[in-house]
Amino acid sequence: MGYKQEENIKQQQDHTNGKRVFADRKRTNILRKGEQSLILFLLKRVPEWISPNIMTGIGMFGSFVVFSAFILAHFYGQHYLLIGILGFFINWLGDSLDGRLAYYREIPRKWYGFVLDIIMDWFSIILIGFGYYWYAEGFTRILAFMFVVLYGWSMIISQLRYKITEHYQIDSGILGPTELRVIISLVLVAETLFENSITYFAMAMVALLLALNSIDTLKLLKAGDAKDREEKA
Repeated sequence: MGYKQEENIKQQQDHTNGKRVFADRKRTNILRKGEQSLILFLLKRVPEWISPNIMTGIGMFGSFVVFSAFILAHFYGQHYLLIGILGFFINWLGDSLDGRLAYYREIPRKWYGFVLDIIMDWFSIILIGFGYYWYAEGFTRILAFMFVVLYGWSMIISQLRYKITEHYQIDSGILGPTELRVIISLVLVAETLFENSITYFAMAMVALLLALNSIDTLKLLKAGDAKDREEKA
C-alpha cells in the first residue's frame, strides 16, 4: 500500500471518528473547527487509564484553580489572577474531553453524561462567580451574582431548547463556553496590567449575557409556539 493511499485511509478514519465524536450536539461557536481538531488530536493521546469520569474531575479541578486564583489575588495582588488562565485551560481540557472521550472509545452513557455535565458546569460557574465575589470590592460584587444568574439562565435555555427541538446546543450564536473562557482569560490579563479594569469588563460581560439570553429566550418562545401549533394540527 502506497503512502498516499495510507494517508487517504487515515484521513477517512479521522473524518469518521470526528463525525461520531461530535454527533450528539450541534456547535455554532466561532472556534469550533479549530477546537474540534484539537480535541480529536488530544483524544488519540489520552492514556487508557484515564476514564471520562476522571476527565470530568480534571475539569472541576480547573474550576478550583480559577477560584484559588481570585482568592490569592485578593490577599496577595492581582498578578495571581494569571493562574486563573491555567485553570481555564484545565477546565476546558476536562470539560471538552470527558464526553468526547466516551464517544471516541464507543462507551457513551448519554443520559448519565448529560446529567453529570450539567451539574458540574453549574458547580464550576458557582466557583468562578464566588471567586470573583471575593476579589471584587463594594457594590461591584453584585456583578459576580449577576454573572452566575445569567449563566444559569443560559444553561436553562439550552435544556429547554433540547426539550423543544430535540437538538442539544450549548452555544449562543458564535459564542460558546470556549469563547467565554478565552474572553475571561483576556480580562484576567487586562486586570493584571490595569487594576480595577475587570469591573468594566464584568459589566460588559453581564450586559452581553443579558442580551444573548433575551434573544435566545425570544427564539425559544417562538419555537415553542410553533411546536404547539404543530402538535395541535
